[in-house]
Amino acid sequence: MASQELALKLQRRLQWEEGAEGGLQPAPHAAPAPAHEVPGRAPTACADAELSAQLNRRLDINEGTARPRRCKVFNPYTEFPEFSRRLIRDLESMFKKYDAGRDGFIDLMELKLMMEKLGAPQTHLGLKSMIKEVDEDFDGQLSFREFLLIFHKAAAGELQEDSGLMALAKLSEIDVAREGVKGAKDFFEAKVQALSCASKFEAELKAEQDERKQEEEKRRLRQAAFRELKAAFST
Repeated sequence: MASQELALKLQRRLQWEEGAEGGLQPAPHAAPAPAHEVPGRAPTACADAELSAQLNRRLDINEGTARPRRCKVFNPYTEFPEFSRRLIRDLESMFKKYDAGRDGFIDLMELKLMMEKLGAPQTHLGLKSMIKEVDEDFDGQLSFREFLLIFHKAAAGELQEDSGLMALAKLSEIDVAREGVKGAKDFFEAKVQALSCASKFEAELKAEQDERKQEEEKRRLRQAAFRELKAAFST
């Protein structure tokens, strides 16, 4: 129904344009141009292009061939459950370290600097190829989600051994063994062990809560001991 309405609107716009160019009056059902605007080729063409794009996307959705539009806000802990909470925080710190523009993206030049600092410099085409492999929204730069996707693909064996993205994953200064993924020696073994733990996220969260409770209990005991000592001196 929506696609038929869009098609009808597009047809009416085209009929109105043809009538305006030929000196004819617009069709009765066509919306009249605002009094302060003079019908022209540029705004009409722009409107036609917009309507055409909307119609094409609606048809693609109906046929099941439309590419989904991803929301910019995402939860890395739920989208990448194979990563520990601490590992994600470290990867986020690394991402921010190389996001020199502080705009939430790593562009081509920032990626170039990153690879040079990691000791694996890439050519201009190589850098573009790296971005293209995980660039889900085709904006020519890496979002934090796309940055995490590099490590996800590396762990899943979806990257070529001699690719720039594999070099980035291997050379990143992230000690996975230290960051709590079951003491694994490297990232790829860590991935296997992490996947075998279905409730790893909940276990880590509980461990953090238990640690806070223990610290609170220690602080309470210290305060109680201090009060007792103070009372002994005051008597």
